[in-house]
Amino acid sequence: MVHLFSYGTLQKEQVQLETFGRLLEGEKDILTGYTMKMVEITDPEVLRKSNQKYHPILELSGDSSDEVEGMLFEVTEEEILRADEYEVDDYKRIETVFKSGKKGFIYVAK
Repeated sequence: MVHLFSYGTLQKEQVQLETFGRLLEGEKDILTGYTMKMVEITDPEVLRKSNQKYHPILELSGDSSDEVEGMLFEVTEEEILRADEYEVDDYKRIETVFKSGKKGFIYVAK
């Protein structure tokens, strides 16, 4: 299992069920050094799943006082690939360390 940090629509039950076929388990965590902006979603499948036209997106600020709260979910390698398919082209996946000290993946602005 690997960790996947969600600060947006991947926290929604419907999105989890449709993307992963199950509800994800995880715990709250904090990402430091990033801020959130919004990006307009045009992919019809993502719009249908999330029911949201605008999704949050992370941008590196480099300022350790900037924090983003979210959920650190445990997922399989196969589920990470499903998450990659869900996220639109504005995002890229990178690995980082969270305030808890755990490592995991986040989706940030390209």
